[in-house]
Amino acid sequence: MKKLLCTLILAASPWSAALAADACGKTGVALQVLGSGGPEVQTGRASSGYLIWQDGKARALIDVGGGSALRFGESGADFTDLDVVLFTHLHVDHSADFPVLVKSAYFQQRERPLPVYGPPGNRDFPATTAFVRALFAEPQGAFRYLSDFVDPKAKSGYKIQTYDVVLKADEAKTIFSGERLRATAMQVVHGGIPAIAYRIDIAGKSIVFSGDTGGENGNLEKLAKNADLFVAHNAVPEGTTGSILNLHMPPSVIGRIANEAEVKQVVLSHRMLRSLGHEAETQAAIAVKYHGSVVFADDLSCFPLK
Repeated sequence: MKKLLCTLILAASPWSAALAADACGKTGVALQVLGSGGPEVQTGRASSGYLIWQDGKARALIDVGGGSALRFGESGADFTDLDVVLFTHLHVDHSADFPVLVKSAYFQQRERPLPVYGPPGNRDFPATTAFVRALFAEPQGAFRYLSDFVDPKAKSGYKIQTYDVVLKADEAKTIFSGERLRATAMQVVHGGIPAIAYRIDIAGKSIVFSGDTGGENGNLEKLAKNADLFVAHNAVPEGTTGSILNLHMPPSVIGRIANEAEVKQVVLSHRMLRSLGHEAETQAAIAVKYHGSVVFADDLSCFPLK
C-alpha cells in the first residue's frame, strides 16, 4: 500500500510532469503545449505558448503568455537551441512572459541572434518591432537594463532581431527559412487585433497554429492544407452567439476548417473557463464535419508526429 501511495503521489506531482515532459521530441518532430489556457488565471493552466521539438532540441517557440516561461523550464528546453520565436498577436496572454525568457537566456549563454516575428500594429496595438523596443530599448523601455539584447552596437552575439509580418489579405508568405525549419504566415481575423496564423514545416512534418481567430476569412483552410497537426483554439463552446465569434472559432468552425484542409490531427488548446466542461459536445460538433483525431491539450502535453 505504501508503495502504491508513493507511486500515486509521484504521478500527480509537478516533478513527475517535468520528467515526462523532458521526453518530448527526443527523436523526430513533436509539438509541446506550454500553456493550454486563456487569459483567465486558471489552476494548472498557463496562458498560450508552444514549442516545436526536433531530435531533443526545442527549435521554435510560438507565443509566450503568462506562466509559459515556467512551463518552458519544466519542459527541459534550452533557450539557446531556439531558431525562431513567433507571435500570433500581442494580447497579454500570448506575450507577457517574453521578457522572462529573454533574461533567462543570458544565463544560458546564448551566443547567436534570435529572430522574432509578429504582426504589424494599428491604432490600439504596437507593431512587434515597437513592442520589443517598448520592453527593452533605451531610453524609455520598461526593462531598459536589458537594452544590450536589442542594441546592435553591443558586443554580445545574442541579439533580438525583430520583424513585423506585413501581409496582404489572402497572402501566404514564407517569413523564415532556416537550416531546420520554414515558417509561413497568413492573416487571420481576431476582431480589430492584428493577428497571424503560422505553418511550420520541419523534417517533412507540418504544424499549423490558428492563434485566436473567428476562422471565417478562408485563410486557415489554405494554410493548414494536409498538415500533420492543426492547433486550434477552443475558447468558446458550441452555441456561442454574438460578436465574440469574430474573435474565436466555435467547434463547428474548427471542424469545417479541419475537414476542408484535410489535416491529420487536431489539438484543441487555449481552453478558457467557458469552454472547459464542454468537451463531449465540442467533440460532437467537430465530428459533424471532421472525422480525424481530436485531442484536448493540457500544459506540457506532448504530441509526437509519426
